[in-house]
Amino acid sequence: MKSTSKGRGPDRGLWSRYEIKYLINESKAVAIEQFIEPYVRLDHYCQIQPSGSYPVVSLYLDSDNLRLCRESLHGHKNRFKLRIRSYTDEPDYPNFLEIKRRANTVIMKSRAEVTPCNVAPLLTRRLLNPQGNGSNGETIKQFMLYMNSINGSPVIRTRYQRQAFEDIVDERVRITFDRNLCYKMTPIADVGLNGTGWQQMLLNKVVLEIKFTGRYPPWLSQMVKYFDLRKQSLSKYARSIKRASALGFCAPEIPR
Repeated sequence: MKSTSKGRGPDRGLWSRYEIKYLINESKAVAIEQFIEPYVRLDHYCQIQPSGSYPVVSLYLDSDNLRLCRESLHGHKNRFKLRIRSYTDEPDYPNFLEIKRRANTVIMKSRAEVTPCNVAPLLTRRLLNPQGNGSNGETIKQFMLYMNSINGSPVIRTRYQRQAFEDIVDERVRITFDRNLCYKMTPIADVGLNGTGWQQMLLNKVVLEIKFTGRYPPWLSQMVKYFDLRKQSLSKYARSIKRASALGFCAPEIPR
């Protein structure tokens, strides 16, 4: 996957949006893909991949007492997540700092590019002059403020394969299918896709996400009704921590 200065990488759209998640099986995912074909198209990054999908790896930060994880598990209406996202192990491709905030039902995401060699200095507070100008630089500073406010540090990585579709007309709807979810406890600044120690999660299941701004198109309502979709709270981060903690994979116990 090649870097480009003109875009923000995969998952760049719908920065203030509504987000609904469902957990489905593979046969239903295939049927839904056929249903949505008249309304959406594969996004650019899926189109340039031979498999029609791309990998996503996220390194999540949290406090020592897993404050952000607990807020997600308890369903707090106003909360945030801090993560560093990558799509490849190519050293010249940027990583992306992301602040994902929820205000009641609205999701707001801020993102900034950072070179991979600067990730570790940033997370250990040794990057005193964050790179970037304009909004990119401001987002990096904001990320560091959020991180310092909880004394955050790396906790876990998640990895999955994403197939993404976007609205043909105005790109105000984005539908993603996430498969092969894995996690790995990671107390260091590592955003790599590969390596050993990954644990499978949600076997034979697909995470379907509907992301939209403005009005909810009628065809989406028809899809949800036809396939009897039941929305769920599906934080990949919180579920991975909960699973790792239950199985004892070097995971801390989640405080009550």
